Amino acid sequence: MRKTILLGAMFLSTLAFTQQKTPVLGGDKDVHGCRSSAGYTYSQIKNDCVRVFEQKIKLKEVNSDKSYTSMTAVIFSKDMKRAEIFIPDGNAKSIILVREGKSKMWKSGSYIKETYVLVPYKKTGYQIKKDDVVIYR
Repeated sequence: MRKTILLGAMFLSTLAFTQQKTPVLGGDKDVHGCRSSAGYTYSQIKNDCVRVFEQKIKLKEVNSDKSYTSMTAVIFSKDMKRAEIFIPDGNAKSIILVREGKSKMWKSGSYIKETYVLVPYKKTGYQIKKDDVVIYR
């Protein structure tokens, strides 16, 4: 009888300890409800959670001095007047660029320190410049 009580107490204490230490899976929702552990980031243009790596327009980092190469994605508004870029460095998850008039150039506003510009590259691509230096193509 003592052995049964002792084993039961050990089982209950192990169970209680395990439940306290186990993290909640998928409990990483941001303020928009996007789960970063599943690869989701909030898109201001789509007003929804998106996976950057699944977007149609993806650009690779140019001249990286790191041991890895990062990528970014571009999402356009339906009227093509705004473009959203997802730069992995920095505090912001994404940056909104605005097209002025009928030009084929989207620029960041004065609300951020750096100047980002998105321009067409070759026939079907785009490139992103940061302070007049091409960083993604």
